[in-house]
Amino acid sequence: MTMILLVSVISISISISFAFLFGLHHHLFFNKNKSSTTTTAAGPLPPGKMGWPLVGESLHFLWAGWKGHPEKFVLDRVAKYSSTVFRTHLVGEKAAVLSGASGNKFLFSNENKLVKAWFPSGIDKIFPSSTRSSSEEEGIKLRRMLHTFLKTEALRRYIGKMDHMAQTHFEEGWENKKEVVVLPLAKDYTFQLACRLFASVEDPQQVDRLSKPFNLLASSLFAIPIDLPGTPFSKGIKASKIVRQELVSIIKQRKIDLAQGKASPTQDILSHMLLTSDENGNFMQEFDIADKILGLLIGGRDSASVACTFIVKYLAELPHIYDGVYNEQMEILKSKSPGDSLNWEDLQKMKYSWNVACEVMRLATPVPGTFREAFADFSYKGYSIPKGFKLYWSATATHKNPEIFPEPEKFDPSRFQGAGPAPYTFVPFGGGPRMCPGLEYARFEILVFMHHLVKRFKFEKVIPNDGKFVVDPMPIPAKGLPIRLFPHLN
Repeated sequence: MTMILLVSVISISISISFAFLFGLHHHLFFNKNKSSTTTTAAGPLPPGKMGWPLVGESLHFLWAGWKGHPEKFVLDRVAKYSSTVFRTHLVGEKAAVLSGASGNKFLFSNENKLVKAWFPSGIDKIFPSSTRSSSEEEGIKLRRMLHTFLKTEALRRYIGKMDHMAQTHFEEGWENKKEVVVLPLAKDYTFQLACRLFASVEDPQQVDRLSKPFNLLASSLFAIPIDLPGTPFSKGIKASKIVRQELVSIIKQRKIDLAQGKASPTQDILSHMLLTSDENGNFMQEFDIADKILGLLIGGRDSASVACTFIVKYLAELPHIYDGVYNEQMEILKSKSPGDSLNWEDLQKMKYSWNVACEVMRLATPVPGTFREAFADFSYKGYSIPKGFKLYWSATATHKNPEIFPEPEKFDPSRFQGAGPAPYTFVPFGGGPRMCPGLEYARFEILVFMHHLVKRFKFEKVIPNDGKFVVDPMPIPAKGLPIRLFPHLN
């Protein structure tokens, strides 16, 4: 979802927000020169327009998200120009938007061939690297490391731990309460799991020391990137330093524990980073490891918590869907002895529950889309895309396209039965070389969350007709989704 979750690591979870905010404001302050040329020596540019001076069409794009329909910006222009690729101007940059399954396939298939991930330079203020390498290079290194660590086989041993942590989370945060607000609780759940998975941080006081400044840091990712005293962005930079200091102390202690045999080389990604050298035999410095863990915690918290929150929303609104999930989870529970933890085989039986989760992610995609950059001239569907153009692909526009998903606003988990949607049409986790490495981790934690939720409660929205949510840049229920709980009488 991420999924999500890592559904997100750094490049997936936050690139869109930085792209909009850093790119737009950098452009406003430094006034880049733009051309209205519609053709190049290689051929015509895609149809479209550059919008208003300075801001281009960024405000239209943002407005669509604030209204809860980010796909509208893309689908309206696809219809207007009768083209699945169009030209625009976003975040202070000339851009082309590639829409639909064919656009997704082209971008995913040409990663690091014709296009590459695009990160605004300002991101390095939040995620500095003492290696002097770019965020893009650091992101590639991190993804390589995560690919092995987050394989399904490696994650299976964490399912029991996830189950135990979910048990504790619901006992402390949900039980014996008449009403709760879902979004902050979902963030607590995903943050605690991320701390445990990536750095074996379980002590509540230590998690709390990370969590408090972390909330300021996470908020600053979506703030105007002006580093002046008192601004949210400045507070976020300071918060990131506090989180890093806490992480560095954890790293130093882990070094000692590894040397004394008190920690395992394979227990988490932190040990893996400490003990893995690059092709030149060099090991990462403590500061850089702290920076990587920080990025993973952001990716591990925000996209997964959005998915869990919207699952609760749709289950509350659709009793027949809730009943299907409940019945499946109760069958699994009946097959287990009291006190047994969930395991790999149990999660494999949760087919209907996962179909429901996928349909939720289709309708409320945690990361609506991300940017790439053309590092060479190329042609796409008869149009020229010049080197340097930014390229945007929209997951929400694909997911809400009626030609791909008939009756796109209808909640229908059966879309994911059997072989499911056609390739490149369901893309909440991206695709190609940049497929979210945390896909399986996201699936595990979402299913564990659903299991513990429905086995305990039925629930209803406190504000029944309030279905509003904004996309800024992730979808968020306007009021955090307050719900009323009705415990099952066992």
